[in-house]
Amino acid sequence: MDLPKNNSSNFQYILENYKEICYNVENARAKYAKSGENVQIMAVTKTVEPEKINFAISQGVTLLGENRVQEFISKKDSYDKSAQVHFIGHLQTNKVKYIIQDVSMIQSVDSVKLAEQIDRSAFSHKKIMDVLVEVNVGEEATKSGVSYDKCSELIHEISQLENIRVKGLMAIPPVGCDEGVFEKMHELYLKIGEMNIKGVSMQTLSMGMSGDYELAIKHGSNLVRIGTKLFGARKYFGG
Repeated sequence: MDLPKNNSSNFQYILENYKEICYNVENARAKYAKSGENVQIMAVTKTVEPEKINFAISQGVTLLGENRVQEFISKKDSYDKSAQVHFIGHLQTNKVKYIIQDVSMIQSVDSVKLAEQIDRSAFSHKKIMDVLVEVNVGEEATKSGVSYDKCSELIHEISQLENIRVKGLMAIPPVGCDEGVFEKMHELYLKIGEMNIKGVSMQTLSMGMSGDYELAIKHGSNLVRIGTKLFGARKYFGG
């Protein structure tokens, strides 16, 4: 989707930010990741205007992360459809039906109840929905996510559902936490992968945001979620 030239010049800072993020991600990947393993960069679009998002897509962004159902509904028809969209925010069961057709993955599954609703909605739309299980690795009361200790139990239960495929884990480590929290998450990711649960494949560890994405890559993340570092400080998007 081409943008007017005046918009492109106004959004030049997004391109510069994206170049810096790509450079840092590649350096961290080369230093810490296994040979041949890629690290995906997700553009987190919370409160960002569609014009800026489409400009980022035109510069190479291929994956978007949506936090809020209502905001996504109000913006999705304006998006360049060449980028995939994942839902990464807290998701209520009664809102699943509004996003099931338009996202390729739901990263914030943290209960059997939510998984069952996704399963039902996916069935009604004749699709298999890829999901990540969100882990509250820092045990923070203000954050959603299954507890670290109950994660494998939840995955075993979800694995029985016919229209969901668990593809990995997602986490938001506490701001300023030590590296041990990141490594704890990586160890859980590897442990569950070794369980060989039917229908479950640990392909994606979604961990790391604007302030800690390089540290997250050091500890095994292969999908980082970048918002502020790419688009600048957030402003309210109405709708």
